[in-house]
Amino acid sequence: MPRSVPRATQDIPTEPAAVAERATPFVEFLDVCKSYDGDTLAVAHVDLRIAKGEFVTFLGPSGSGKTTSLMMLAGFEAPTDGDIRLAGRSVRHTPPHQRNIGMVFQNYALFPHMTVAQNIGFPLSVRGVKREEIARRVERALALVRLDGLGHRRPSELSGGQQQRVAVARAVVFDPDLVLMDEPLGALDKQLREQLQLEIKHIHANLGVTIVYVTHDQSEALTLSDRIAVFKDGAIQQIGSAVEIYERPATSFVAQFIGESNRLDGAVEARDGDRCVVRVDGALTVRAVPVAVGDVGSRTTLSIRPEHVVIDPTDGHWDNVVPARLENLIYHGDHARAQFRLAGGHAFTVKISNPRHAGAFAVGVDVRLAWRATDCRALDPLAPSTTPSS
Repeated sequence: MPRSVPRATQDIPTEPAAVAERATPFVEFLDVCKSYDGDTLAVAHVDLRIAKGEFVTFLGPSGSGKTTSLMMLAGFEAPTDGDIRLAGRSVRHTPPHQRNIGMVFQNYALFPHMTVAQNIGFPLSVRGVKREEIARRVERALALVRLDGLGHRRPSELSGGQQQRVAVARAVVFDPDLVLMDEPLGALDKQLREQLQLEIKHIHANLGVTIVYVTHDQSEALTLSDRIAVFKDGAIQQIGSAVEIYERPATSFVAQFIGESNRLDGAVEARDGDRCVVRVDGALTVRAVPVAVGDVGSRTTLSIRPEHVVIDPTDGHWDNVVPARLENLIYHGDHARAQFRLAGGHAFTVKISNPRHAGAFAVGVDVRLAWRATDCRALDPLAPSTTPSS
């Protein structure tokens, strides 16, 4: 057994109660580990349960273990330790072609010498399905991905987005128990990627098939998923819905990796039930929700989303009010980003949802910034050199 590492999810709330109360999980990872060299764990003690019909995304940076976990589920890699179950049965010794799983890859993996219809019908032909039934199912799959009438074309005659739709149709045409998607939209431009995200949501809603999706794109994960499993260093940092992951991150890594978050480092000065007071380096005092902090005196990293901060509040119902100086104002069309400097030299960003209001502020002006303690989470301390990026 390779060198053990601490379980990142050991003290982290993982699955929402509504999910935990569902019927027997359809997909189960039971203390799954994977090592390629006998020493370093590429996947470390992953425990995960996915209900039938769920859309679950494995999200994380390169090398975080998300794709390796997907490949083990597909059967292309074998766990070093632990077990993987489908519908309650171990598939550790079941070859990929016997798992009834559809796969969609980033590079489409279409046969260039076959027509679109032949590509989609290939999984049925190798299963011995009759020609008439293949034709019927292929037409249904073409309609599902909005490619009606294009079955006679070759892949080279299609756009990248159309080729990926063919790959999706091929993955679902034989009614698989599970569909795995490995960064399927990674090669497409932003506009087409967003369009196909909606197509994939449409397919999932229509078929009700269980989907496990791998991406490093946080926006994609938030858009598509019933739940998101955030990976780092081979372990799952947090599992939850898009709202839970974004609004209630359980670790500093999740807070910094998902969306944008203001970060303030400091030490716990006091704790009182569901609130704590943190002395931020540079003489600021901030009230927050203690999530992953130790006793008084222990280091912590605060996380505050830019959209939860108010500039120059007009009422007094705020737990935190701090002075700041505006250093830059950036127009983004649908919103504006105001970049401030707090006492102690801390950079701090505020998102202004209506950019027309940004004209009321001038660079160099002194203002007050305010936010509620419930929107500020005291998390595990991040070292300056290890701040994750999105």
